[in-house]
Amino acid sequence: MLLLSTSIKPESSPYHHGDLRRALVEAGLQLLEKRGPAHVSLREVSRVAGVSHNAPYRHFDSREALLAAMAADGFETLRAAMARAAEGKQSLERLRALGLAYVGFAREKPAVYLLMFGPELAKDPFPALKAVAEQSFEALRQAIDAITPEETRAAAAIGAWALVHGLAHLIADRQLPPELFDPADDEGLIENVLAIYRLGLMRQDERRGN
Repeated sequence: MLLLSTSIKPESSPYHHGDLRRALVEAGLQLLEKRGPAHVSLREVSRVAGVSHNAPYRHFDSREALLAAMAADGFETLRAAMARAAEGKQSLERLRALGLAYVGFAREKPAVYLLMFGPELAKDPFPALKAVAEQSFEALRQAIDAITPEETRAAAAIGAWALVHGLAHLIADRQLPPELFDPADDEGLIENVLAIYRLGLMRQDERRGN
């Protein structure tokens, strides 16, 4: 039986100049995705980035500060993906695109997603992280505001957030039972779940029209 090594080799050439902070964050994300959060340390990140063990302290005073920067990078990636998906779309189609992008991010980057929303990292000590985290919900809230009356906006926004976040977390954490979830057709599941929510919004509109 062939055993594949999970060790990560350092960069082929030592880091000399440029964006050290970015290099450290990317090294941390690489470790996170391949080996999990327990293996992300300032020492190991410096090794993967090809810098001295003291170099990370120029930008991060603790492991938690590095994790916060990695999570913030994940939120920025998520925000950009949602913006691209929703560009040029309106109404329910915009909401669908945002939901697909949100859940799709969790499917493609489960380790990063779980760091962003899991118990490994508290957001309160890192205001910049907390601010960028709120932007992902804001995009959904704005899409809901555009298609729902004021009196139901809060409930509709919370419902949308609970749906996409819950589904994303179940997929990222591999908690969906196989009889309900076929990884080969995960986009189909996402579409069906979001369609049920959209149907509820449309029926709500119909009731108001009567």
